[in-house]
Amino acid sequence: MKTLIRNIGLLAGITDTPRKEGAAMSEVGCFRNAWLLLDGDRIADFGGEVVEGDAPSAVDREIDAGGGMVLPAFCDSHTHVVWAGSRELEFEDKIRGLSYAEIAARGGGILNSAALLHDTSEEELYRQSLARVREVMAKGTGAIEIKSGYGLNTADELKMLRVIRRLSQEVPALVKSTLLGAHAVPAGMSKEAYVRLVCSEMIPAVSSEGLADFVDVFCEEGFFSPTDTRRILEKGAEYGLRPKLHANQLHISGGVQAGVACGALSVDHLERTGEAEIECLRGTATMPTMLPGASFFLREPYGNASGFIREGLGVALASDYNPGSSPSGDMRFVMSLGCIQMRLTPAQAFNAVTINSAYAMGVSEEAGSIARGKLANLILTKQEFNTPGSIAYLHQTPFISRVFLKGRVLA
Repeated sequence: MKTLIRNIGLLAGITDTPRKEGAAMSEVGCFRNAWLLLDGDRIADFGGEVVEGDAPSAVDREIDAGGGMVLPAFCDSHTHVVWAGSRELEFEDKIRGLSYAEIAARGGGILNSAALLHDTSEEELYRQSLARVREVMAKGTGAIEIKSGYGLNTADELKMLRVIRRLSQEVPALVKSTLLGAHAVPAGMSKEAYVRLVCSEMIPAVSSEGLADFVDVFCEEGFFSPTDTRRILEKGAEYGLRPKLHANQLHISGGVQAGVACGALSVDHLERTGEAEIECLRGTATMPTMLPGASFFLREPYGNASGFIREGLGVALASDYNPGSSPSGDMRFVMSLGCIQMRLTPAQAFNAVTINSAYAMGVSEEAGSIARGKLANLILTKQEFNTPGSIAYLHQTPFISRVFLKGRVLA
């Protein structure tokens, strides 16, 4: 079915490039007084006042945008939305002054989530996770990467990944799956024994069922070292799992260097970096990805996103939606934090939550921008929102008129 969206005040996010870096981070391709043609689940054509040619007339359906903007739907390249229960009591611990590391050392944090998940059925885990995915889709997210990592044994990691696969089959958003078996060391097991288990048992089991696109490690002091990280990422690559990486959240850990050495698609968190990390990333295919929602919730430093861009790098922003350190998947809020706390311009933050985050989850050929042939994952805004910056500036005012995922209006 062909659908024409007409009377678009601003069509923003037009680009055919797979990612943006340096000065290009400040460029947002736009047409004013535009139209957009969808053919089934794809973008077929578009135009505006600077483009010759009228909108097509032979269509099955027309939608009047009412002068609002049409944007590519957000892409969220780092989430943990498959979890069980709640860690609300740890929220109170944080208020009383306990650090993330102190909560983890007391058996909270990831180990708490692992215990809750172990006692939750796969069907109930799916039910809870589906509600979160529906929530973020309604807020404009059209592509989402979801990690395991609250299992910490092969059976429970597989349970999580089966839930992610089911989500990918049931929701219209584009879903990618990541094995994060090396999220923490389970109680009662040495780190060396657990790394062996991840490499010799968990990765082969996940691969045999085709349950993951990526493999990830929490490379951090007190968790997994750069040596552990390279061992796990290299084993994952042998089984066709592309590396991604948690790096430099709590310390300058050497994680960026380990990720780049293993050809990681992205290195994520980066709250603490220096010149060595910038130089390591320069000229590589690895996308630096920062998670300002975690910085906000934990009251930790924000990543040096503007500094990375000044040095010619690209930056992606993602939500890190999880129960302990970033319990929000609102990518509009992530964009606003990028502007308010990380000193990104609205154009830079917009590119960071669309095309660059699509790249960081390996879907920039399908999502993240307005381009012919891409999935019709779109946000139609209310009329008063007339620039990409307006949705970051008016960061709590409802801005969405409709969300389109794969060409269909989200109910």
